[in-house]
Amino acid sequence: MGLRHWMKRKMGQSGPVIPVVRLHGVIAADQRPGRLNIEMAAPLLKRAFAMKQAPAVAIIVNSPGGSAVQSRLISKRIRDLAAENDKRVLVFVEDAAASGGYFIATAGDEIIADPSSIVGSIGVIYAGFGFVETLKKVGIDRRVHTAGRNKSTLDPFLPEKAEDVERIKSMETDIHQVFIDWVKARRGDRLKASDDSLFTGEFWSGIKGLELGLVDGLGDIHEVLRSRFGDKVDLVQISPKRGLFAMPRLGFAALAGDVAAQLEDRSVWARLGL
Repeated sequence: MGLRHWMKRKMGQSGPVIPVVRLHGVIAADQRPGRLNIEMAAPLLKRAFAMKQAPAVAIIVNSPGGSAVQSRLISKRIRDLAAENDKRVLVFVEDAAASGGYFIATAGDEIIADPSSIVGSIGVIYAGFGFVETLKKVGIDRRVHTAGRNKSTLDPFLPEKAEDVERIKSMETDIHQVFIDWVKARRGDRLKASDDSLFTGEFWSGIKGLELGLVDGLGDIHEVLRSRFGDKVDLVQISPKRGLFAMPRLGFAALAGDVAAQLEDRSVWARLGL
């Protein structure tokens, strides 16, 4: 807890303390600005749940999705810590809790969304490009040698094969089912629509999400926590500690990689019109 919060409590100016963890960005394993993953989230969550006097932990989610694995790891860590520390988890959705972002949001005991936020997108996507005709036009002959007949699956410079697509679709179905099972386990009877409506990959506004049972209420973190815990509720932002990992990345390759990552992230947000 920071000095300001400590002084307020000593002077009797503060009400209940609620730790707030902000989980923002595209979900991916690599450590870059704007990315969300278990390595970044775990220390923040641990510090938040360690605040013994807090009646609840608030988590702000703002993510268009990304890695299915990282989404599940973060969600599971939230639930494990909640059980270990006997804490209620309140999730607040800002711009979006879509796809993997919604996976994380469902780790909350309650989900409160902004009316204009985007929620849902319970599906799995694989996207790529095909450059076969481009190679032909520029007269390039690409040579590929593999050990293992499926090693070149969906190579963008080779013609797409039906068996490759079938294999990818099967894998997507497995991952999609993990997502569906998690949402059903976490939301249960609160879901108010059929599987054919909820689990198609479609996304909705916060208002529609409330109708469908994907969220529990509409509002923002300040109004909701003040209404529940009083006007003196003290929101303590749990921020990353600065260290060597926060130093700027140097060199042309690092810069080019960061620019490419930013463009990739921008395209993921753009799918939601954000």
